Amino acid sequence: MTGPVVRVDTTSQVPPYGQIRTQLAALIRTGRLAEGERLPTVRPFAADLGLSPGTVARAYRELEAAELISARRGAGTQVAPLPSEPALLIPNQLAMQAGDFTTAARALGADTEAILTAVHKALGLSSETVNPAGPT
Repeated sequence: MTGPVVRVDTTSQVPPYGQIRTQLAALIRTGRLAEGERLPTVRPFAADLGLSPGTVARAYRELEAAELISARRGAGTQVAPLPSEPALLIPNQLAMQAGDFTTAARALGADTEAILTAVHKALGLSSETVNPAGPT
C-alpha cells in the first residue's frame, strides 16, 4: 500500500481498529486502493501506527468478513474484487458504520433509547413514525 495514509486518533471515541477499518473501507470503495493491491502486513502496519498487532489484525478480520479484502497465507492481504452489484456491499458497510456509531455513542454514555432517537433524528423521522408502539 503506497500513497493513501491511515491515521488513528487515540482521543476518538471510536476504537482504533474501527478507525482503521473505516478508513481502509473508504479507500477501497472509492478506488484509491485498487483490486489486488497489497496491504501492509499486520506487525509493520501496527508499528507504524503505534498500535498493537492485534488491533490491526481485528480491523483486517472485519474487512475480510465484509469481503473488502482477502488474506491468503503466502500471498499476503490484498484488496478483494468489489461485487459487480454495489448494492451487495451496503448491508456489510452499514453494519460496520452502525457498529462504530453505537460504540462511540455508548462511550459518551448514551443508552439504547438515546441512540435510536439520534438515528431517527438524523433520518428526519420521529420515534412515533418509526415505531408507534414504542420501544420493544
